[in-house]
Amino acid sequence: MSEDNSTPVQSDKLQLLYVDDEPNNLISFKAAFRRDFNIFTAESGAEGRKILESHPISIVITDQRMPFMTGVEFLESIIPDFPDTIRILITGFSDIQAVIDAINKGKIYHYVQKPWDETYLKNIIHNAFETHRLRRENKYMMEQLKLSNEQLEFLLRQEMLS
Repeated sequence: MSEDNSTPVQSDKLQLLYVDDEPNNLISFKAAFRRDFNIFTAESGAEGRKILESHPISIVITDQRMPFMTGVEFLESIIPDFPDTIRILITGFSDIQAVIDAINKGKIYHYVQKPWDETYLKNIIHNAFETHRLRRENKYMMEQLKLSNEQLEFLLRQEMLS
């Protein structure tokens, strides 16, 4: 895990977790995107889960080929506890089964091949964050609508009793 995962979170930046077992990839990713996003990094799925449990992460990006747990297995494992987190898979291997598993099991938002293009990936991340924001907003509005309906039903019952 990189040293700065415990630094204070900048509230104006999107919080993103990048999981990859290759430290050089973590460094490259952080260098490319640190100006735009608050980046957390992890060298394994287990480290990634610890970060998810302690920080409000909106987007998880993970490499597919890692020891102990593939990227798809990691993404699939976090769905029950972090269902609203947007999931993106990156891999340098053109493994069609990994893509199929990522879609079906990991419920990924996007699949990106290595080496990634910085501008392309930045656009994917921005679009993923917008999707995340809209889903949260929709969830909030549905809760408000449910509350309003319950209040209306209560008032109607009160009116019928009088």
